[in-house]
Amino acid sequence: MTAATISAGPTAEAPAPTPAIDPGALPTARKFLIFGVMAFGQFMALIDIQIVAASLNDVQAGLSAGPDEISWVQTGYLMAELVMIPFSAFLAQALSTRWLFALSAGLFTICSALCGLAWDIQSMILFRVLQGFVGGAMVPTVFATGFSMFSGAQRAMIPAILGMVSVLAPTLGPTVGGWLTSAAGWRWIFYINIVPGIAVTLASLALIRVDRPNLAMLRKIDYAHLAAMAVFLGGLEYVLEEGPRHDWFGDPGICVGAWLSAVAFVLFLERSFRSGGPIVRLSPFRKPTFAFACVFNLVIGFGLYSATYLIPVFLGRVRGYDSLQIGTTVFVTGLAQIASTVIAARASQRVDQRIVITIGLTLFAASLWWTSHLTPEWGFAAFLGPQLLRGFAIMLCIVPSVSMALGGFEAAELRYASGLFNLMRNLGGAVGIAVVNTWLQDNARIIAARLGEGLGQAGSRAPDFVAGLAHGIAQQGGDGAQALRLAEGELARLVGRLALTQAFNDTFRVMSWMFLAALIMAPFCRPPPLNAAPPPDAH
Repeated sequence: MTAATISAGPTAEAPAPTPAIDPGALPTARKFLIFGVMAFGQFMALIDIQIVAASLNDVQAGLSAGPDEISWVQTGYLMAELVMIPFSAFLAQALSTRWLFALSAGLFTICSALCGLAWDIQSMILFRVLQGFVGGAMVPTVFATGFSMFSGAQRAMIPAILGMVSVLAPTLGPTVGGWLTSAAGWRWIFYINIVPGIAVTLASLALIRVDRPNLAMLRKIDYAHLAAMAVFLGGLEYVLEEGPRHDWFGDPGICVGAWLSAVAFVLFLERSFRSGGPIVRLSPFRKPTFAFACVFNLVIGFGLYSATYLIPVFLGRVRGYDSLQIGTTVFVTGLAQIASTVIAARASQRVDQRIVITIGLTLFAASLWWTSHLTPEWGFAAFLGPQLLRGFAIMLCIVPSVSMALGGFEAAELRYASGLFNLMRNLGGAVGIAVVNTWLQDNARIIAARLGEGLGQAGSRAPDFVAGLAHGIAQQGGDGAQALRLAEGELARLVGRLALTQAFNDTFRVMSWMFLAALIMAPFCRPPPLNAAPPPDAH
């Protein structure tokens, strides 16, 4: 036997390694079909964040819940989703994209059905937490898969389409939820997910073949890292959601939550750098452009979710609109987002992305400044212009930020970058809603006090107004004392309405300045060259 034969023997007997799958080599039609299924799954997970917003009163009444308990129907979902978004990169490598997405869609569907069957507020909160956790995996996975399958001009459309889904779903949520509740009852805001969820699950199992599992990773899970991340993100979301309602650190529960979150954050960082099998890798932050894009996404999330939250609150509390009227008024933002998607994608492909995001941030700031001139009579017509401008501008912000963040990564690192990037937008939204709530409450209280002082000064016309109003009420059949109380109550209502409107104006104005301040970062970004070929994939 020759030496050559001896040396060849073991090689011939050893099993051949399983060839890696190149997602970019799939047929174009198959790639678009996979991407469409995953984008729809992402839409389902994102719309369910806000689909309960317009129906919380109905859910509260149906489950005999208290006002403090019902808020956890949304808070629990957001807390769980925040934990899953960065964890999904690890799971996608361990289970494969196919099985992770199918499991996420299938379990999300089951949890949606359980939410519809909830018998009390405790069961509803539990099922919503599970729904947010399992559904959160669909959000970043589609970003990473889209960037790995497409290149060139096709890749340029990925951030535009997914950006539209990311902003359209929260915008449509209250409208769809309000309509379903009025037409069929609040339980149908959850039952509506069942048929589409089953379809996405089956289509994922049949179509998605973009990578292979590495089940050995499941034996190396750093549970301390996972627990630290869950406590850090869950505690932070709890503090941000409950802080405005409970006087922030004046409440012992908020203090404990903040302390636990801070300690868990330190442990999370320690395990990220020193663990042999970290749940989340922070290596993408080594690239300055990725770090800048994440800060942009934090600001974008702040503005997107805060504006989406503030306008319905104004329409309900100041204008007295019902859920259907609110949904009809805010719907135009989604139309503008759809119209600007193609423009934003083509501009990002032909123009320096720093220029595109500069234009987007400037227009978004202009729309917020325009909205800061509210009066108590603003309705659909008055909001039309600012909302169309905001809807158009948000796509010019999101598309280049996604391209700058994910354009330089491939394979496993792309998954981690996608999870971190999407986490920043959701964190921005959580921080934004908490902060604007605080601004709104504080400013309204201060302005109302100042108006009250002004009305009480000598020479004020308030006493004459109250006397005239009381006289008019008395002439309609009421006694003098009751008429005076009614007149004073009407004046207090008018003052409160005016103070709240001015507080909204101050809040929108500060948000506008924040978007302009973010422009400082634009010149320091170094986006990938336009139409550059993607780097070799490391499968």
